[in-house]
Amino acid sequence: MSHHFQLRSSVLSLRFFPGGLGAGFSRTEPRYPGSSGSSGAFAVASPARTLQLHRAKATAKEVGMQAETAQGSAALGWAARDASGVLSPFDFSRRAQKDDDVTIKVLYCGICHTDLYTIKNEWGTAMYPVVPGHEILGVVTSVGSGVTKFKAGETVGVGYFLGSCRSCECCGNGYENYCSGMVLTSNGIDREHGGAVTQGGFSDAIVVNQDYVVRVPDGLPLDGAAPLLCAGVTVYSPMMRFGLNAPGKHLGVVGLGGLGHVAVKFGKAFGMKVTVISTSPGKREEALERLGADEFLVSRDPEQMQKAVGTMDGILDTVSAWHPISPLFALMKPMGQMVFLGGPTKPLELPAYAIVPGGKGIAGNCVGGIRDCQAMLDFAGKHGITAEVEVIKMDYVNTALERLEKNDVRYRFVIDVAGSLGSTA
Repeated sequence: MSHHFQLRSSVLSLRFFPGGLGAGFSRTEPRYPGSSGSSGAFAVASPARTLQLHRAKATAKEVGMQAETAQGSAALGWAARDASGVLSPFDFSRRAQKDDDVTIKVLYCGICHTDLYTIKNEWGTAMYPVVPGHEILGVVTSVGSGVTKFKAGETVGVGYFLGSCRSCECCGNGYENYCSGMVLTSNGIDREHGGAVTQGGFSDAIVVNQDYVVRVPDGLPLDGAAPLLCAGVTVYSPMMRFGLNAPGKHLGVVGLGGLGHVAVKFGKAFGMKVTVISTSPGKREEALERLGADEFLVSRDPEQMQKAVGTMDGILDTVSAWHPISPLFALMKPMGQMVFLGGPTKPLELPAYAIVPGGKGIAGNCVGGIRDCQAMLDFAGKHGITAEVEVIKMDYVNTALERLEKNDVRYRFVIDVAGSLGSTA
């Protein structure tokens, strides 16, 4: 998710370029639609952190030539070969396991909107062939001689990234997700291993450094736990960061999709009052009766919105489509915190008077660090939190991606990788 901020005639223009949860960031000036060196806007992030840093130095072909020559293990995945985004079986090699590595058999992998953006090259960063997938649940099959955190047979997870620089301030403080050297689990460039292009979890196995692997608590259904590796930590992390986890506080959740429905579950587990804010009246019953939300607001109903003015301590906005945001700020108490988790492709405009008089805050969030991800899973295990999922076989993945593009899923697709991959090749 990328943000441009401009102040024009007392209107704050929040420019969110293509992305969503899990999108990468760059400290360099990007060249994206809607931005230019003369626009007056300044880039604080881009959805291609790792890729943008390296594309100035190497083409995709050159990156491939930099890959490690050490013999790895044969792997089978499903990959996109071009911007059509159509996936098909793909034979490739995983890198050789090193002393501090864990080799994981992939059992389940969730499908995220970021996968869709990547395989269709909507960010202009795809290095084909691309094996997507970064919501990975699996079992450890072997460990390197220096591994101390895991052992064979343990159930583990791998999320949006599998590496970082380890030396910057962000890494030192447990925010590897904001490291300029973050290595994406899929379609990233792994400098530590010869500049190889990373391939994700739509595959039978993956090799990851132990420091970027998390332990899955016993008792969590693995299919429903897979989306927590991205969607779960994306909502949990800002709730912890901004104190939106205190019993009795009032949390607003905009959008009842893959992120929003998990945010409701975490909010209720924290003991909060949770209100779902949606444009779809038909989701009221689902929000209140199935997910346990306390209230439901139809954002297009002025009367409902007016009654809720000044009642919320904070809001998580999970919507990736353009929507009016000024009315949402009115729902918050003075010094309330708005956190954007989605990435609309059209600028979101906010009058300055909507935030200045009440001292209201604006923030964004991109997944979470390894520390937050492990804490989130532990909390989910204690409270039995999983995503609502539709489990599919690998040979249904292209249809699932078409449905995802139309938002035709409640609420997350999860691929039964181990139960279907071999039979589809």
